[in-house]
Amino acid sequence: MNTRTTGTRAAAGAAVLALLVAGAGSSRGADAPSGGPAPAAQAAAPAADQAETCDTDNSRPPAMNANGPTIKEIQNRPNRRLVVGIDLNSFNWGFRDPLDGQIKGFDIDLAKTIAKSILDDENAITLKAVPTAKRVEAVKNREVDMVVRTMTITCDRLKEVDFSAPYFNVSQSLVVPKGQDKPKTVAEGMHGKRVCAAASSSSSTELASGRHATAEVRIVENQLDCLVLMQLGEIDATLADTTLAHAQLAQDPMVDVVEEQIVPAYMGIAMSKEAPDLIAWVNKVLEDYRKGGWQAAYDRWLAPSMGAGPGDSKKYQPW
Repeated sequence: MNTRTTGTRAAAGAAVLALLVAGAGSSRGADAPSGGPAPAAQAAAPAADQAETCDTDNSRPPAMNANGPTIKEIQNRPNRRLVVGIDLNSFNWGFRDPLDGQIKGFDIDLAKTIAKSILDDENAITLKAVPTAKRVEAVKNREVDMVVRTMTITCDRLKEVDFSAPYFNVSQSLVVPKGQDKPKTVAEGMHGKRVCAAASSSSSTELASGRHATAEVRIVENQLDCLVLMQLGEIDATLADTTLAHAQLAQDPMVDVVEEQIVPAYMGIAMSKEAPDLIAWVNKVLEDYRKGGWQAAYDRWLAPSMGAGPGDSKKYQPW
């Protein structure tokens, strides 16, 4: 094994979507990292180029260098904020709780842990909603310091941004309406069906591969839009990351997830190629986080929908 661097139906659905979209702004204003090129010292060549090797299981060695140029720039900002791109449409991962208005979820807990490590305050963070199709762009344009948003590490993405070590095993899963004969496989569930996926997601890439005999493919901005379309009866199935498929199941008990999972991969935190010190820092945070914080976040947010029995969380741990 490669040594890792340590990495009410229609109306109700529409109402939920409207709420999330309405809250899609930053939780703490429009703070953003300074744009423009990074200092020359930040552009040091990596020990192994992820894009060249397409080693999605590898990243920079974990290290916390307080003198790293990216770390110092973040710590010296007047507002002392880490700017993190997140999702507001993924229940239990990144969402605005309608009961108290707070943004919460598995990825949010992780983002706060990183903020605390850099700024000694988990609340020293600006959470900036980034659509699925804009994740890479947000990192490259330095609109955010990083994206912590159920993001799969892929060869194409590695050409444009770098990733942390994996922090979650992920695959592709199919969401279908409950009440019909549940398909045994993903292929069976998609054959001759209207299938939805989010734009610029691993799921949309898989649907574009030609490997699946769908009757129609609907591509939307966010995977939650697929859930609304299913509730309205406009699609028959949704292909999504397993993490997001179970988030839809947690949000709407009238859907089900096909047991088979396809296209195994890893989730990571996306950062600029010009910020090697930040990548190494985050990898050290992940190395420490997996000793207890990861499991605590899984038990809090994901266990009810992804499995709380012995060993259920283990299959999602990429170490």
